[in-house]
Amino acid sequence: MTVAADSVTSLVQSVDWLTIAPPTITATVALIVLVADLFVSEKRKPLLGAIAITGLVAALITLLPLRKGNRATFCLTTDADACSYTADHFTLVIQFLVLGGALLTALLSLHDTRKQLPAGEFWFLLLSSAAGAALLPASRDLATLVVALEVASLPAFALVGLRRGDRLSSEAALKFFLSSVTATAVMLLGVSFVYATTGTLHLTQIATELDKVPGQLDSLAKVGVTLTLVGFAFKTAAVPFHFWVPDTYVGAPLPIAAYLSVVGKAVGFSGLILVTVIAFPGYADVWGPAMAVLAALTMTVGNVGALRQSATRAWSAVRLLAWSSVGQAGYLLVPIAAAAYSSDDQIGATVAYALMYAVVNLGAFAVAAVVARTHPLNRISDYRGLYATRPFTALAMGFFLLCLAGLPPGIVGLFAKVTVFSSAVDAGLGWLAVIMAINVVIALYYYLQWTAILFRAPEPAAEGAEESTEAAVPSTKRAPAPVTVAIALTAVVGVVLSGYPQLVLRFAASNLF
Repeated sequence: MTVAADSVTSLVQSVDWLTIAPPTITATVALIVLVADLFVSEKRKPLLGAIAITGLVAALITLLPLRKGNRATFCLTTDADACSYTADHFTLVIQFLVLGGALLTALLSLHDTRKQLPAGEFWFLLLSSAAGAALLPASRDLATLVVALEVASLPAFALVGLRRGDRLSSEAALKFFLSSVTATAVMLLGVSFVYATTGTLHLTQIATELDKVPGQLDSLAKVGVTLTLVGFAFKTAAVPFHFWVPDTYVGAPLPIAAYLSVVGKAVGFSGLILVTVIAFPGYADVWGPAMAVLAALTMTVGNVGALRQSATRAWSAVRLLAWSSVGQAGYLLVPIAAAAYSSDDQIGATVAYALMYAVVNLGAFAVAAVVARTHPLNRISDYRGLYATRPFTALAMGFFLLCLAGLPPGIVGLFAKVTVFSSAVDAGLGWLAVIMAINVVIALYYYLQWTAILFRAPEPAAEGAEESTEAAVPSTKRAPAPVTVAIALTAVVGVVLSGYPQLVLRFAASNLF
């Protein structure tokens, strides 16, 4: 029997290499670092950091030819609209955030990898996680989403526990791992339910098929939608999936805590946005109220947790930043909830807020890394008198805290909060807007309290007490150059964005998909 050649449909998908360049370059450089580590002597290990930073810069540069946001690859030959990888504007903004965050993390880590952390393993794990994080916002099918999420997460577990012989680090990695694995298992169960009811994994096709689910499968589909959201809610540190955050941030190396607070959140929110807005719009009545309740609980629990931190408690500065990041996650969830009640354009408010938060939070962790060099317990009280010995560092930290609080001169933080607040009001979620306003006031207290500590006179040391002398006057020991560069870079970007907030807020007024 002869079959005409033109009647056979080819199943071979074409590959657009430029479209997939950002995550591909990052992953390739990770492999190069892994192999190079076998042949590079201990004295030349800093070269691995230079290779890693070069790779991240190259990956960022490849975003420029894609800026039109109209490319896709790995599309079905039978349906050109069903693609596994799409480089739209949403993808490019999140990839810029992820790769930029990884680059700043690399700058913060250069000094530590020379003395405290194994260089080869560290750079390989960081680049591998960044590659997965860059892949996730471009993923347009559930299989690729799950793979990208795990590629971003698994190296992060190892990075948290990379300080050998440190009990806190090992404990933090174990808590992070067990919580994440449980959430992933629940998410995979949800994905299997969605596939069972729709017969497809592509997000656009799922949206179509969910509208035609027969009545006897409707409950299964709703359970699948709910369980799928659980895994991404864990990554965003949304309540009640937030318990791992404070201990993990304290136990992890500070640059990795910064990485998790920014890039880890970008991964979680990207996944949440993709599955809710693209795959499950027909079930907005299920995930919309759930996202609104999660947002209210998350911002409240996070801010109350930060408010309870004692200035003299060990690692209170890192714990406050950890609880603050939980509270900020609540604000980021608000536009996602609003999208269920109005339009997909609300998602732009989450993206704009995430960009602002990424810059200033990385800067705050960079300052914490400087203080930790002379005050390993990193208490909030250790920051007293910082302006007297490190004026630039204290001014930068004050600016970052004011941005997070949403007060001038941190104009970009204020405008970002107003944008998120407006999305709730426009969607008719007045009760959520009220809860957000109350939480913003709560956050003002602990942000301003920390800011005031920076500019107070150093506390007089108790006579004959060496430890109190060390804690009373911050050391003038010079900070590592890469860390200083990271602080300066985030401060400059924050000031520019405060002067021209439209550079970020324009994403809130445009359709990113």
